[in-house]
Amino acid sequence: MRLIFALLLAFFVTPLSAQTALPPAPYADRQIADPALERKAKALMETIRCLTCQSQSIADSGASMAGDMRSQIRERIMAGEQPEAIRSWLIARYGDWVSYEPTAAPILWPLWAAPVLLLGLGLMLLRGRIKQRKRA
Repeated sequence: MRLIFALLLAFFVTPLSAQTALPPAPYADRQIADPALERKAKALMETIRCLTCQSQSIADSGASMAGDMRSQIRERIMAGEQPEAIRSWLIARYGDWVSYEPTAAPILWPLWAAPVLLLGLGLMLLRGRIKQRKRA
């Protein structure tokens, strides 16, 4: 009976001890004193995807990873770095997927062109069908 109790206790206590004891990032939830810099940081945060939640921006997410990213963005903005440079750094570190703003890389051109080509093909088919009906 004691063995079963010890195993159950170990089973339920282990996840509690696995929690991180790290303090939150300094600027995760604290705003920059300068309102203009905070607006820049907030605008950038709204265009960066949370890596944990995946369906929220880091500005809206409560995940610790998003808090760390918010803190890094605020610290870099306060250091004088431009938002686009920070975005480039985040994309280099986490990949294109981290940004909500689409890129125009040459490898993606077929994806951008496909809807236009399909629309053109559909219009040509529709035009041909209308001409066939007028003849009949």
